[in-house]
Amino acid sequence: MRVVRSPGPAAASAWPRLSGSRGVGARRRPAMSEAYFPVGPGLGPEENFLSLEDILMSQEKLPGRVEAALPRLAAVLGKGAGAGQSDGIPEGSKVEIPLWLAKGLYDNKRRILSVELPKIYKEGWRTVFSADANVVDLHKMGPFYYGFGSQLQNFDNPENPEIAQTILQTFIGRFRRIMDSSQNAYNEDTSALVARLDELERALFRAGQKGLNDFQCWEKGQASQITASSLVQNYRKRKFTDMDG
Repeated sequence: MRVVRSPGPAAASAWPRLSGSRGVGARRRPAMSEAYFPVGPGLGPEENFLSLEDILMSQEKLPGRVEAALPRLAAVLGKGAGAGQSDGIPEGSKVEIPLWLAKGLYDNKRRILSVELPKIYKEGWRTVFSADANVVDLHKMGPFYYGFGSQLQNFDNPENPEIAQTILQTFIGRFRRIMDSSQNAYNEDTSALVARLDELERALFRAGQKGLNDFQCWEKGQASQITASSLVQNYRKRKFTDMDG
């Protein structure tokens, strides 16, 4: 008799997304609504590379200075070599480098790259945030303000504690207004409300709107019956099948 090992909960939840199956031996395609399950951002010093938001955030440019010559990187950074020149970046060059590449090159011991703070995280802007964070157009200054600021903790900078504290206080100061706005904009055009929000804040606004819409449907008696997730149902089917085997 063949023994089939039961997958763990993580594998069980991932399998329907990869295989498109609805149960043991099922062959039909998944519904369009089940073709993609959004993955949230990492919201910390490390990105979640299954998250589209984190992938886009890692492409944001970070100012820096090359402390050691970087061969064969001129084309990657958009600094095409001229006639008779090498394709490397000489020592001392100032560059704007994607976050993902900066993290890969940064090393305190070898001093390959030194990183500068983007202006929105410098002391002058931190003073503005501490005065009234709600007046700042975060999307214009940087659509990934919270995520990008968290990533700066990967680089050795004496201002990191102040940056972390400013990010936290900014989020606390803007959170209530965002959620209040989301709960008081039912069946309205919300484009003006979200135009000034960071991507994380926009996700919070959408969550608040969804909660409001669900509540309105429940009040009108339009709420559908609560059912178990298809992922849970599929996991239970496989578990029972393995036990029978």
